[in-house]
Amino acid sequence: MVLQALAFYLFAAVTIASGAMVVVSRNPVYSVLFLILAFFNAAGLFVLIGAEFVAMILVIVYVGAVAVLFLFVVMMLDINLAKIREGFREFLPVGTAIAIVLIVEMLWAVGVIGTRSPTVEAFNKAGPHVATIDNTRAIGQLLYTQYFYLFQVAGAVLLVAMIGAIVLTLRSRPGVRRQKVGEQLYRSKADAISVVKVPSRGGV
Repeated sequence: MVLQALAFYLFAAVTIASGAMVVVSRNPVYSVLFLILAFFNAAGLFVLIGAEFVAMILVIVYVGAVAVLFLFVVMMLDINLAKIREGFREFLPVGTAIAIVLIVEMLWAVGVIGTRSPTVEAFNKAGPHVATIDNTRAIGQLLYTQYFYLFQVAGAVLLVAMIGAIVLTLRSRPGVRRQKVGEQLYRSKADAISVVKVPSRGGV
């Protein structure tokens, strides 16, 4: 129990420190590296509460894909650091206000302030029953029963966002030959091949 508490405080402290360094770091590459460190420690926190599936998803998806993509983009772009720092003091009050609102919302969600969250109340009531179900099965039951329609809406939003990103980045450049899939699929045999009669010992 003491070891678990020490591990919790260690992971939590490193996560908070890494999150702060993501914001205050002067080099964007260092910010992405601190973000990866924050993801790993957050995964450790999920393991401590018994959510191994969420921890593995966090490491595989966010560290293995999203953070690496961020790092690749940051290293490929020529970022003007002096220009980025120009608006720091100007937007500091707005950023502080947003951070305070997010902290208050999270504290209210877990029941630290105000009334307890209905989700937390339901979890406390179903505590013994939930403990007997593994993480993957519990997440699947929630996603495909109680939150099925919201899950489908989230998928539709991601699909629309993907189509929008493709449309915005699709550009026609003069002089560049593009593949015409429709013409390739519906071309006739006469357009695709030509039969040539070759005389014996004559070649083409």
